Amino acid sequence: MSGASPSEERRAMIVACGAHALHDGFTDLIYVMLPVWQGEFGLSFAALGLMKTVFSGTLAGFQVPSGYLAERFGARTVLACGTALAGLGYVCGGFSIGVVTLVAALFVGGLGASTQHPLGSALVAQAFAGARSRTALGTYNFAGDLGKMSIPALASLLLLLLPWRHALMLLGALGVLGAILVFALMPRLRDAAPVAKTQSTSRPLGRLHALGFPLLLSVGVIDSATRMAFLTFLPFVLTAKGASVQTVGLSLTLVFAGGAAGKLVCTFIGARLGTVATVWLTESVTALGIVALLPLSLDAAMLLLPVVGIALNGTSSVLYGSVPDLVPPEKRTRAFGVFYTGTIGAGAVSPALYGLLGDAAGVPAALMVVAAAVLLTLPLTLMLRPALAAKPT
Repeated sequence: MSGASPSEERRAMIVACGAHALHDGFTDLIYVMLPVWQGEFGLSFAALGLMKTVFSGTLAGFQVPSGYLAERFGARTVLACGTALAGLGYVCGGFSIGVVTLVAALFVGGLGASTQHPLGSALVAQAFAGARSRTALGTYNFAGDLGKMSIPALASLLLLLLPWRHALMLLGALGVLGAILVFALMPRLRDAAPVAKTQSTSRPLGRLHALGFPLLLSVGVIDSATRMAFLTFLPFVLTAKGASVQTVGLSLTLVFAGGAAGKLVCTFIGARLGTVATVWLTESVTALGIVALLPLSLDAAMLLLPVVGIALNGTSSVLYGSVPDLVPPEKRTRAFGVFYTGTIGAGAVSPALYGLLGDAAGVPAALMVVAAAVLLTLPLTLMLRPALAAKPT
């Protein structure tokens, strides 16, 4: 049973969803800023990719330490401090006097953002009991996509009205305000009673199960790496077609809107068709969509982006939902932590690596490689089929 009252459940859900939307919006705000920073500082694609890597790599690397801090000081306190730190990172970015100070600001922002995924999901799971926690976590995950749509769109509007430094400081202040609300409104949740281990949860994993999770993680790593590489190059593909900064912001909003829909749509598709068939569908559409964007006009590309977004984000929701099918209950918390760290870490490193390829071969060639890499997930998912068919008990 959950130790939270209905009022506490509602407050926990609202605050956690708000924090998720804000943090995910801050993470993807960088894609809007990359062309601005390239024009301001004359940076190469590799350098721009490295800037994204600094933020996302810090986010990925400090998730586990954030959990340790939460055990000592409380999840609510650490999440509030992290939200404030993420906002202050962007405020400092607005005050930056060069690339070095901007990168330092992105490190600070990534450090704060590392608190959100492990602590927000833990607070939601703590507030809701049993099967209701799965629905609650689905709502919480969907909220992140709302932030991915709204924060880049807001940034595009602010860039139309203000210099980029002022826009960045204003958005950062939003993070500080969000931190105050997290600390003030998140209820002090009581821990649920521990579930006694049964004999079935102590059984050793069979060979299929032991191979299943690493295979699933491998698919997730490739999917995340190629998704982040595509998003890094997308602004430059559209700029070459004549897109303005505001149009680039709109394009990202369209991708993330499609992604939000994809998480919901692919959940139902996955339940009907299964993980393997759904991943084949989404990854094939992703690869074809990336290739199709290159020759299209700007208007046609904008129309295609929501479809690409559906496939791009739909895969991740199916993979995340398959973790419980491959891991026994007592190991799932750790498995989700490893899965988050591995996929986010891959997404953090890939922009820098693909940026080097973009500098050497050009953006179109780099995107063709990204599309080819997406297809590497297909044989791996076929290898997953036997493990998924023999779920752990």
